[in-house]
Amino acid sequence: MLLSRLQEMLGGIYDLRVAHDVYDFLVTDRCQLPRAARGGHAEEELLVALVAEGELGVSLYLDPALLARLAHADPLERLHGGNVADCLTALEGVSHFVYLAWNASHDRAVSLLEMEMQAEVDKFVVSHWLLRRQDPGHFPLELRRLLFERVGFDPSVGARAGLYREASGYAGRFCRHLERSLERERRHRRGREAPVLAELRRFYRFTNAAKRAHIERTV
Repeated sequence: MLLSRLQEMLGGIYDLRVAHDVYDFLVTDRCQLPRAARGGHAEEELLVALVAEGELGVSLYLDPALLARLAHADPLERLHGGNVADCLTALEGVSHFVYLAWNASHDRAVSLLEMEMQAEVDKFVVSHWLLRRQDPGHFPLELRRLLFERVGFDPSVGARAGLYREASGYAGRFCRHLERSLERERRHRRGREAPVLAELRRFYRFTNAAKRAHIERTV
């Protein structure tokens, strides 16, 4: 199933072990969400609540029409202009879920900024891996520009727009660095992904402050 496969991809890239499957937390009917969230219009939302001391309640909402479109045009088989937006929306939800679950399992607090930053990095990394696997002869130089230079923000997010811009800005800088490393390996025909994977795995485990400091030092 698509979401589980996306979760497995993230687990493989970052060498993660998450005990829970995203489908166990998936909600596709807004009427089943808490009352305060039922009036939303976003196709993807991760809802988190403290239900008891040390216990989180988590739900991932994805619009059923979005999932139906992805079932019809599976991006893991072929990622293209017709399904990339839907794929990135679903991936964002899975990324949020995995990041929250992994950090919670290690008793680590997370901020909304770092969740959004990591999701933006995940979009670039997973899309790059898919495109390279599906068309090994093509290096997707247009991908980073699509994700970080041609991006806009929905006015309905209101005050959160600043947070999303900050997360996208940091992630874009980090992904520019990754793109250069990947392109250098391709240009020299080494084709090694191990150094990039090692950096991605270190980055994933950094705290929010450490992530931003790493980007400031590296880029």
